[in-house]
Amino acid sequence: MDSTEIAIVGGGIIGLSLALELVAAGRQVTVFERGTAASEASVAAAGMLADQDPENPAELKQLSSLSRSLWTDFRQQVERLSGMAVPVHTRRSIQVAHHLPEGFTEATPEEIASVAPGLNTSGKSAFFLEEESICPPELSAALPVAVRAAGISLLEQTSVEAVHDRADGIEIVTSNGSWLAGQVVYTTGAWAAQLPGLPAAPRKGQMIYASLDHPLDCVLRSPDVYIVPRGGGYFVIGATVEDAGFDKQVHDDDIQALLARAAALWPPIGNATIVSTWAGLRPVSPDHLPILGPLDDQGKGRTWAAVAHYRNGILQAPGTARLMREFIEGQQLSVDPTPFRCDRFALSSVQ
Repeated sequence: MDSTEIAIVGGGIIGLSLALELVAAGRQVTVFERGTAASEASVAAAGMLADQDPENPAELKQLSSLSRSLWTDFRQQVERLSGMAVPVHTRRSIQVAHHLPEGFTEATPEEIASVAPGLNTSGKSAFFLEEESICPPELSAALPVAVRAAGISLLEQTSVEAVHDRADGIEIVTSNGSWLAGQVVYTTGAWAAQLPGLPAAPRKGQMIYASLDHPLDCVLRSPDVYIVPRGGGYFVIGATVEDAGFDKQVHDDDIQALLARAAALWPPIGNATIVSTWAGLRPVSPDHLPILGPLDDQGKGRTWAAVAHYRNGILQAPGTARLMREFIEGQQLSVDPTPFRCDRFALSSVQ
């Protein structure tokens, strides 16, 4: 039987980021991925590092701020290890909202016109956010390469079929043989619902990749839609939010409605050519907060979870990796983990 110090079940951006964090701390790590690494929500996302988004739950502020402070180093680490570019595509956003949130300054019509001519703010407030965006397909191509270059064993097409607690560790039965691990971390995204006590579920999001010969160098976002420039006249438009299980079919009616919402926000995008469409599965918990921390209730410190990041997985990956390493190594935690504890749903049901 093969062995590893720490097994990570799930090879999306959360699992791979954690693997890099742990190996940098001197731990031996093996990642088990049922399909292809970074090929689900990791690659389907829009890539906005929206740590200042006032629509985010207040409980996310600490984790999002920590993660944003780590993102540049994380991106550069991935580039250095992989030899592949993961560039920043935009560095600010304009958010359109029904009301101006406290602490934000409303943008003037002149400021908006200088950046996004034609933006429709009728009856609403608009304000600038200093936030970056990256391209998830670029990150998803580079991250598995970086992980392997760091000396991490990444086993793709290897599903975990059973896990058994033993006196000498945890036996992991996979489709390609059994392993013995000292600790296991579940980073299974939308598939976390298969674990007892973790009420995570998929939320489908359909998206558009479009081309338009019209300059724009900032993200445009409203409660209904976002438009993310990718450079070279390409844009990502998203996204639907659907409770559709694991269905990833794309429907033309939904795509046309999404494009219409984008055109209502920024009319020039109504002339865009649709290049491709896709759907991803966001992992979400009942309270829309991540599920992070120890899974076992006997203080063994053997099993952990880092799932259900919903619409902020790309942003929160480095911060989650840091927090989970601190958990695993028994260090002082960088953020208060109380809102994210794995047993909070069981606790709420008996109160």
